[in-house]
Amino acid sequence: MIGAASRCMAPLWLSLKPPSQPLNHRLPPPRLQCKAMHASTTISPSSEKDMAMIKGFQRWVQRCNNGTAMLPDMTAFHIQGHDQPLGYIFHSFAEELRRFPDVFQSPTPASLTLNPALSSPEERSRAVDDVLKTLQARGLVDGWRGELYPVAPSFHAPPLLSLERAAAVHFGIKAYGVHLNGYVRLPGSGSLELWVATRSRLKPTWPGRLDHMVAGGQPQGLSCAANIAKECWEEAGVPAELARTAVPVGAVSYAARQAAGVKRDVLFCYDLELPLDFVPQPQDDEVEGFERWPLERVAEEVAGGERFKDNCNLVIIDFLLRHGYLGPDTPGYLELLTGLRSGDCS
Repeated sequence: MIGAASRCMAPLWLSLKPPSQPLNHRLPPPRLQCKAMHASTTISPSSEKDMAMIKGFQRWVQRCNNGTAMLPDMTAFHIQGHDQPLGYIFHSFAEELRRFPDVFQSPTPASLTLNPALSSPEERSRAVDDVLKTLQARGLVDGWRGELYPVAPSFHAPPLLSLERAAAVHFGIKAYGVHLNGYVRLPGSGSLELWVATRSRLKPTWPGRLDHMVAGGQPQGLSCAANIAKECWEEAGVPAELARTAVPVGAVSYAARQAAGVKRDVLFCYDLELPLDFVPQPQDDEVEGFERWPLERVAEEVAGGERFKDNCNLVIIDFLLRHGYLGPDTPGYLELLTGLRSGDCS
């Protein structure tokens, strides 16, 4: 795309014969000349479009991080021996947890920890799971998945306990996922098109919204590579040998407020270039179907629409920036780039 300011042209004097008097008497220094040229440059319509596009992208960074400012005022969740909070809990839910003093204790009114007698990850996991099942029976924990998430200070740190996935947002723990951009490259032009999924309207979360071709939470006990291969088959019918060509390209992170708490996620991003004749086929009931969209249409929907699932917008914006859809000459580029990793990306 065209940047906000045109590049400096080579000074005219480079192509002229040697002057009869010193150059500095005839022309301003090249640096000053370039500066003057930039100051008088009129922003082109295409540059204005890029600036509007970045503004549209930035609203997703802001929306997906609308929980960040809340964290200092929430109940911090600790495990004894670790100073760093592992999660942040709404005060109302923390009060429910305090009803189980054999498991949860409050060193201060603003913090919650586990009983130090629960000294191993296995003991902590069993005790917390019993409490959560009680709260689920009372309707305080919805969408039970039967899938465990690790609770740890960072991705590669040993888990201090395992937590039911449905409770991750209640505890505000750092959770992880994998999101894959499945795309094709058109012959001749080299233009990219992205496969877009429509989520089932029967799903309890984000029904009917647009999604990546493949995405999923990162459960305990499974590598990211194994998880992306599993999700590739389950969600899009991508065979294992093709899924193995998916390229890890980075991560995005955010802290989004939800009804049950603040969702603090790190999403590992993957790119998968697909054959032109490959058509994804859902193997489960989570996706209604797939469409292949030109990159321009994807970018316009992200910038001005509301159809993509919120966090998918961040992963798509990352894809667009990495593939040169917008460049650093556009004002707001660096702020957008930084904003894609606004959450604790560790």
